[in-house]
Amino acid sequence: MKFRSLAVAAVAALSLTALAACGSSDDKQDTAADSGPKTIDVWLMKGSVSDDFLKRFEAGFAADHPDIKANVQIQEWNGIGPKIIGALASKDAPDVIEVGNTQVAQYSASGGVKDLTDKKADLKGDDWIEGLAGPGLYEGKQFGIPYYAANRVVLYRKDLFQAAGITTPPKTREEWLADTAKVNTGGNQGIYLPGQNFYVLSGFIWDEGGDLAVKEGDQWKGALETPEALKGMDFYKQIQALGKGPKDSDEAKPTQTDVFAQGKVAQMIAVPGAAELIAQANPALKDKIGFFPIPGKTADKPGAVFTGGSDLIIPEAAAEQDAAYTFIKELAGEKWQTDLAKTMKYVPNRTSLASAVGSDEGVAAMAAGAANGKATPNSPNWAAVEAKNPIKEYQTKVLTGGDPAAAAKAADEIITQALNAK
Repeated sequence: MKFRSLAVAAVAALSLTALAACGSSDDKQDTAADSGPKTIDVWLMKGSVSDDFLKRFEAGFAADHPDIKANVQIQEWNGIGPKIIGALASKDAPDVIEVGNTQVAQYSASGGVKDLTDKKADLKGDDWIEGLAGPGLYEGKQFGIPYYAANRVVLYRKDLFQAAGITTPPKTREEWLADTAKVNTGGNQGIYLPGQNFYVLSGFIWDEGGDLAVKEGDQWKGALETPEALKGMDFYKQIQALGKGPKDSDEAKPTQTDVFAQGKVAQMIAVPGAAELIAQANPALKDKIGFFPIPGKTADKPGAVFTGGSDLIIPEAAAEQDAAYTFIKELAGEKWQTDLAKTMKYVPNRTSLASAVGSDEGVAAMAAGAANGKATPNSPNWAAVEAKNPIKEYQTKVLTGGDPAAAAKAADEIITQALNAK
């Protein structure tokens, strides 16, 4: 669930750096010459696995596949984009790379990622979470294999809800607005929602049948000005008004967990792990925080959410592609997905494994929401849109009294230009 802007122009300059980071071809040739196990180099990102999980997985993989030696290297997210681009452009890439799900299209557009479409059935692809599977597609082909997911839920103060006579969390938008209004009293904020949380806005737009941008033929077009997207923004405005969140900044300015920890906020929207940060800042709130999926328009389906997470890819330059696929099949398979979900409190890559999270209230809410998870427009240029972030500026204009249609049109022009840039 990392989102990083990538410096495409750095490919040539960083190729040597990436080569140095990859396992050397001489090592692999020596291994083959000794008729020993094939060695594959795997890049996993920091934070995606714990040390204990990795030890269990490596031991299990070695026992089940003694003919393959997996050399797992943990990479830092900071600066990983140019490093991966350099590796994909080289002749000696790692065999498996974990990438952010929204990055797959950009990497695939380079031509350096192996097409794994023919492996989808073998990997139970029909059961994949759409928010991971969709971004793994590029021009109709499956390049990224879903690894794990995470998405936002509503964190709420159980005690404040009970004091207001609310016995069960809301399941519809209408109920959510009514309940939020009830707890928006006595000096408490009904919800802390910053004006520029465009990932939350995206979910409201998707619920209305709209999108941030659409592709027409071979051209992209910003879609915030559509009636559906404007309805999503209108709901954002309604729910945001039931608190004191700033209209001109996002969840990092100020840090929303710090605001919640002050004890005067009834709800906020974040990943479940935010509750731990709140409890660290204010231990008195540790047992007072509950979770529920972002409500949808009807009770039978939770609201749409942006699905963050990671996919696994095999570079075209990988020396051991068959062994790399075996590694991916294990890590993305039922046994290790279940273990990973329980250990790391992630959402597993398959919808049928949602129950694997057990009794953890926060992760269960996240898994329920993930069933209606989606992703940002699947364009190699989407990172350029987020870098400029006209969506945030659009939100602020609307929340401060600007004309929604005019503000949306201005944002769409920037989105359209960025997505169609060559």
